[in-house]
Amino acid sequence: MSARERLILALDFGGTKLAAAAVEPGSRSFRARASVPSPPEKSAEADRDIVLRLAEEVLGSECPAAVGVSFGGPVKAEEGVVLLSHHVPDWEDFPLAEWLREHFGAPVAVENDANAAALGEWRFGAGRGTRHFLYVTVSTGVGGGIVIEGKLYHGADGLAGEIGHMVVDPDGPRCTCGRRGCVEALASGPAIAARARELLSSHHRPGEGKVIMELVGGDPGRITAREVAAAAHRGDPLAAEILREAGEALGFGLAQAIALINPERIALGGGVAKAGAPFLGPVRNAARRHAFPGARVEIVVAELGDDAPLWGAAVLAEACL
Repeated sequence: MSARERLILALDFGGTKLAAAAVEPGSRSFRARASVPSPPEKSAEADRDIVLRLAEEVLGSECPAAVGVSFGGPVKAEEGVVLLSHHVPDWEDFPLAEWLREHFGAPVAVENDANAAALGEWRFGAGRGTRHFLYVTVSTGVGGGIVIEGKLYHGADGLAGEIGHMVVDPDGPRCTCGRRGCVEALASGPAIAARARELLSSHHRPGEGKVIMELVGGDPGRITAREVAAAAHRGDPLAAEILREAGEALGFGLAQAIALINPERIALGGGVAKAGAPFLGPVRNAARRHAFPGARVEIVVAELGDDAPLWGAAVLAEACL
């Protein structure tokens, strides 16, 4: 069997990093993997140049039989066209699949990062063995992907799985999409940090928030969800309250998703999910409290970490063979 017949290339155009991996079909380990942080001066052209260098690094002298791509933004999966990037300018309406086909002379499949991560977790991670699976990433934004009977469910306009933009509090804070009270506006990393700054600037009981402020050297502008989580683990009651609120908002959104698609398992990924029990406990409690009676869904932590989109890209490439 030639190299072209057995080697696939997985690419991840992320918002904070770019990655490539070479893998043999069916393997559960990368033959080679390389990644770099996104450059400070962000541009679509720079990202493409970097990814090609990473691909050359992991492929060596070999040629891929197929290429799978995870992209950090909305795409037209069937056409392999990037609609836009939320993080990097000049990606609008770029024919990424066609560009990669011309470069590698191999078939190419493209998905947004949440869908790719869902596929990766279903095949290799927390979704193994399920027929109906929901993956939710909670990070800078909140996104999701749905896998039913081994296939991604896209919906009529490719918008299925956008759990981050389910409204759970119509009077809540404004979301990046322009509406109010979306899950993303209440449970994402930036939302958690904004809530911490809001509560710290208002009147609260003595001692609350002290650990958060210690962790950021007294500068509220440096607060991120990571400091809030660390403070909660150190017993800060304000941090625990913030994570409880965020977890309950996400759990309420998951309950609506459970009623709609009845998944066997939901896996939570992304940086905020790493906050652990102070966040995950309220998520599970709220989902259980509000879910349709009889749903037997498990809510677990995703297993593949930051490599979930890359593994999803490998699954996409394998399907092209």
